[in-house]
Amino acid sequence: MSDDDYIYDEASGEWVPASQATAAAPAEDGGVVVRDAVGNVLADGDQVTLIKDLTVRGAGQTLKRGTLIKSIRLTGDDQEIDCKFDGIKGLVLRAEFVRKRT
Repeated sequence: MSDDDYIYDEASGEWVPASQATAAAPAEDGGVVVRDAVGNVLADGDQVTLIKDLTVRGAGQTLKRGTLIKSIRLTGDDQEIDCKFDGIKGLVLRAEFVRKRT
C-alpha cells in the first residue's frame, strides 16, 4: 500500500489517487481551459493586464495597454472573459489581449 491519498471521482464512480485527480481536474470541471496571451491558465477571480490598446465599441473610450482588470469571470468560451471596469458595463475581452498578473 502506498501513502497516497485517494479521492472519489464522481464521473467514473471510482477511488483514484489524489495525484491523478488533480492533474485531470482543470479539464473536467468546466471542460474549457482559458489561456492568456502567453499561455497561462486563467481562472475566475484572476487579475489581468491588457497587452494592447483596445477601443471599446459602444462606450466611446479606449483601454490603454497596461490597464489592470480585477476579478475576471470565465464565460464558458475558451477565448472570452467577462470583466468589470469603471464606467463600462458588460465588458467582455478576448483572452489573447490579456496577460495574467501574478
